[in-house]
Amino acid sequence: MPESTKISGLETHLGYWLRFVSNHVSHAFSLKVEASGVTVAEWVVLRELYDRGSVVPSHLADALGMTRGAISKLADRLAAKGLVSKDTSRDDRRYQALSLTDAGKALVPQLAALADENDTAFFGHLSAEERVALEKTLRDIVRHQGLKSIPVE
Repeated sequence: MPESTKISGLETHLGYWLRFVSNHVSHAFSLKVEASGVTVAEWVVLRELYDRGSVVPSHLADALGMTRGAISKLADRLAAKGLVSKDTSRDDRRYQALSLTDAGKALVPQLAALADENDTAFFGHLSAEERVALEKTLRDIVRHQGLKSIPVE
């Protein structure tokens, strides 16, 4: 390689720093929710069901930017844990709607508190203005890139 060719270092890239922070934020949160018996992906489904009530799996998949197969697997795992129920129609046995059980409804606020604690641990030192600016910048990147799927891992 010619001496005049200079290549950028890892730490000169914003993506490096974004990934560095993201990995640590995500890992810390996953440890917290896994201690409560769910994965981050399961938390995302639980949180969405908390707001939506009863929802058809295909609508949930579309809302979260996930495949129907992924939602089906997550729903099966959450049902096995007693956190989600699968309700079928008397008229059409193919119809299925997902909703939280009482245990699921009780768990979501606890997990949301863990998410809040995790945010505070990583971003609590930022001023209100810095937090707003960071969020605005990240949302702008999401819009500009047309990003749709919700990160679950």
